[in-house]
Amino acid sequence: MAGKPSDLIQGTLEMLILKTLALEPMHGYGVALRIEQMSNGVFRVNPGSLFPALSRLERAARIKAEWRATENNRRAKYYLLTEQGRKALKEETQQWSRQLAAITSILEA
Repeated sequence: MAGKPSDLIQGTLEMLILKTLALEPMHGYGVALRIEQMSNGVFRVNPGSLFPALSRLERAARIKAEWRATENNRRAKYYLLTEQGRKALKEETQQWSRQLAAITSILEA
């Protein structure tokens, strides 16, 4: 049963962006769409959250941006994962897994 879309848990949007860009470089709209698809519609990322997160990741050198032509020949800013971003994604994924295991343990107690 697919419920209504949820807000992302604070702090997870950047990790999900990094994961999405680890698959392939994308423009912002593509990132939002992919997160929605991969979460089976549970997470819908609005531009008011997405673009500030992309800017933060770019300032932290976890992603870089370049202008490219889209599939329908428009220019768009594409985001690519950097080596620093790859390392951050690995660390955040491990931390998230530990936290999820701890929460699951508490809920099942």
